[in-house]
Amino acid sequence: MTWTDILAPIKNTEYFKTLWEKVQNEYSTEKCFPPKDQIFRALELTPFENINVVIIGQDPYHNDNQANGLCFSVSEEVTAPPSLKNIFKELHDDLGIERNQKELNDWAEQGIFLLNATLSVRAHSPNSHKNLGWEKLTNYMIKEISDKKENVVFILWGAFAQKKEELIDCDKHLIIKSAHPSPFSVYRGFYGSKPFSKVNDYLKSKNKKPISW
Repeated sequence: MTWTDILAPIKNTEYFKTLWEKVQNEYSTEKCFPPKDQIFRALELTPFENINVVIIGQDPYHNDNQANGLCFSVSEEVTAPPSLKNIFKELHDDLGIERNQKELNDWAEQGIFLLNATLSVRAHSPNSHKNLGWEKLTNYMIKEISDKKENVVFILWGAFAQKKEELIDCDKHLIIKSAHPSPFSVYRGFYGSKPFSKVNDYLKSKNKKPISW
């Protein structure tokens, strides 16, 4: 089963046509991120059949040259945002891995679906596209992954992502929850949560290939 199969029912609805018209209007009248051809990059790099891990973010980074269609990932040419730095610090503390590559496309290509709940944003205006209607689509994706796959790890960092738990069948999948890696909450339970080793331990227990973080 492919993303084309999964999305066919919702893409043919009036809802999706209206959403896409709104998105196209925003991109034609305002500066928006990620670049329009990268809005669905997470789906392009992580085919539905390859998904073993899902990480859920809120919306894309809103400053120049940051967002590239994968949650928490930024282009190599910019400084790593604080949340990404904190993710890499926890990765080092958890598995001893010193990661410098800020683009997370290698994670996506290993079956980590890096999904923002809202897939676009107006420049320098965080959460500005939250009312366009993206979440109906991304909630649909999360539920389809839960319903149609088994033994997937869902990583829910922070209160926003944890609201998505109701879409996930916890009997079939592993849910890893902690505080968000932002500087405002990183000391409230993100540091020390060891999500990376937990993912690999679970994948190995299900005879799946662990992630090369």
